[in-house]
Amino acid sequence: MDAESALELRHLRHFVAVVDAGSFTDAALELGVSQATVSRTLLALERILGVRLLHRTSRTVEPTTAGVTVLARARVLLADAGTLVHEVTTGHTRLRLGHAWSAVGRHTAEFQRRWHDRHPDVELQLVRTNTATGGLAEGRCDLAVVRTAVDTRRYAHTVVGHERRCVALASDDPWARRRVIPFAELGGRTLVVDRRTGTTSPDLWPEGARPAVEYTHDIDDWLAAIATGRCVGVTPEATAAQYRRDGIRYRPLRDAGRIPVRLIWRHRDAHPATHLAAALLTELYRA
Repeated sequence: MDAESALELRHLRHFVAVVDAGSFTDAALELGVSQATVSRTLLALERILGVRLLHRTSRTVEPTTAGVTVLARARVLLADAGTLVHEVTTGHTRLRLGHAWSAVGRHTAEFQRRWHDRHPDVELQLVRTNTATGGLAEGRCDLAVVRTAVDTRRYAHTVVGHERRCVALASDDPWARRRVIPFAELGGRTLVVDRRTGTTSPDLWPEGARPAVEYTHDIDDWLAAIATGRCVGVTPEATAAQYRRDGIRYRPLRDAGRIPVRLIWRHRDAHPATHLAAALLTELYRA
């Protein structure tokens, strides 16, 4: 069997998951399979293509030069396959809105209600995928809400609103008794940051006044680290609306710039309801 015949979408899906997750363990959790299955699938892909795709160490997994090339093509192929299945099985009677953490925050429920009232023939589904594109690159949604930079070569986008930043901290943290926290004071704390989808980086602070940083890969891990009192987190106000937890408090930040909330979609095959969704979201944020 030649390489083209042997190659399957599952090989590419496992490879993309490992790169995005940063480890075989996290990829296995994301895919709902065993770590051994992921390892075997990646080994099979490398044998099929005849190249090494990953640099592996005890702590990190990074794509090789060949791996970067395969990764770019794999994302396109998986997205196209997802689009094909979606269009054949549902036509345009369903709109899948992806997001990484918190959808559209306090507007989420009202968005769902108004969409159902105004567009009853198009089922709205919210899909949470902890990736930089909220699942759009992976073909898991038709459009996505993101709060990070957009690759404008691949995606069209529009800003539907802006959100304030707030700080998340343990409920017994002394700062939890304060109503507002100055942004500059965070330079003396340890900050927990999501590498893939977070809106915060040490570069927001002047050099020499930056906080120490710990990294995580998921909202639940992020909240767990904050609840210990060891770390604090800086996040859009949408997170505070969607993830209220015992042991966690959110406080507004003073002198912190607002975060643009963008709706993104693929340039070439936008869902017919894309601009309806953009209009409704803009309406809610303006209100």
